[in-house]
Amino acid sequence: MELGAGKVAVVTGAGSGIGLALGHAFAEAGCSVVLADVQVDALEHAAHGVAEHGVDTLAVRTDVSSGESIDELVQSTLDRFGAVHIVCNNAGVSGAGDPWLGPIEGWEWTMGVNFWGVVYGIRAFLLHLIASGGGHIVNTASMAGLHPGFSPSFDACEHAVVAVSESLYNSMQAGMMPIGMSCLCPGWVRTGILDADRNWPAALGDAPAATAASEVTRNYVRRAIDEGTPPAAIADTVVESVRKDRYWVIPHDDFLEIAMERFHSIGERRNPQPPERMPGMPPRQRMMEELIEAMTDEMASAEES
Repeated sequence: MELGAGKVAVVTGAGSGIGLALGHAFAEAGCSVVLADVQVDALEHAAHGVAEHGVDTLAVRTDVSSGESIDELVQSTLDRFGAVHIVCNNAGVSGAGDPWLGPIEGWEWTMGVNFWGVVYGIRAFLLHLIASGGGHIVNTASMAGLHPGFSPSFDACEHAVVAVSESLYNSMQAGMMPIGMSCLCPGWVRTGILDADRNWPAALGDAPAATAASEVTRNYVRRAIDEGTPPAAIADTVVESVRKDRYWVIPHDDFLEIAMERFHSIGERRNPQPPERMPGMPPRQRMMEELIEAMTDEMASAEES
């Protein structure tokens, strides 16, 4: 797909991380950019920065977990630009609560943003992309969509996004629709996703508290993220994939190798076995020892109180 003047790109989760980088990348390509995010101050700062590329921009506060809010984003885009050509369903969160013993609201929040945000985005924009003469949809998933082991709710969302994306791609191909698709599955990227609960919705009550055991994992994940790929590099890969009509966008070969090993084990009908070491993380045995120690200390403290 050709990018440049006259093309309009919409990016959700554009206030920071990959979304912000996508906004800059599409602006550098000459596209007009609509930036959507739930955090107003971050959104305003992002819009100011992207506008410095000399392109038309529009900032729209959007809660992607709400179909009505996505509909308002569509209408604002059409009112301003009259068309839309690229839609990046990128917004994503990661909660800290215990998935099995903690409040169910942790699941509802993660599913609302990471899964329903993608579904709402596709459904709301698809016909307008076709009416605009064709376009491209980019759905941000994660390597967690190809290899579980990050957190149950996050894994479930990302697997669902991968499945929805591939199904939509096949449907568009079968119907000979002028819609391209890309599914982004990155590993560690230098974003603030572990601090996403800054935007925890008040309607869901108090945000789930992190457990001592989950803090062990999150501390290692935070370090891996801090040492991860800059978002701008991921965004450049996405833009190139849109230009070349490439479906899979998998920037990290080390994670892909682990996912492929999992697929081979499935083909051999072996029981699941986590890898001894995930990229950027310490050996699994060491982490398990630290998790057990943290859980033991937490239970001892609870008994004393």
